[in-house]
Amino acid sequence: MDIILGIRVQDATIIATSKAATRGISILKDTDDKTRELNAHNLIAYTGEAGDTVQFAEYVQANIQLYSMRENDIELSPLATASFVRNQLATSIRSRKPYQVNCLIAGYDTKKDQPTLNWIDYLGTQVELPYGAHGYAGFYTTSLLDKHYRKDMVVDDGLKLLKLCLKELETRMPIDFKGVYVKVVDKDGIRSVELD
Repeated sequence: MDIILGIRVQDATIIATSKAATRGISILKDTDDKTRELNAHNLIAYTGEAGDTVQFAEYVQANIQLYSMRENDIELSPLATASFVRNQLATSIRSRKPYQVNCLIAGYDTKKDQPTLNWIDYLGTQVELPYGAHGYAGFYTTSLLDKHYRKDMVVDDGLKLLKLCLKELETRMPIDFKGVYVKVVDKDGIRSVELD
């Protein structure tokens, strides 16, 4: 019952993840952050099997940080980061112990001066999108995002659209997802945002 939403606006990418860690209909924890900072301008949000998600996110985080250390603090671009994650998932699906992880990669390309949002599933399928969702959020919010998303949106507009999506989820979902963590990735890096 995880919720992961991503919206790319003109100057940033917004990610929202549910706070509840669930197993079936039981809520195990109400402060579960389903994101990891990969570097200063890349953030991964993940959902899937409980053990796989955390292990995979920490593995990716460690390898991307190791790359930066080896290359004299050169930061991977969002596209390179998404390609690395996609390759790891595509390789794992062909192994005896594949990861059951779906993720969104939010990033800001400092060289091109533009935000990015990459949608990646457990099969290693990757696509760059203006908005995306995993988990139950995809079922309930895609039509709202289709209708209300505009290319000229700024962060405030994106947060308003996110609130609209969350209101729909609260109405339709049979379980309380305990609110969301919202993070914004822009030219200044990654920051948390509180919704009113």
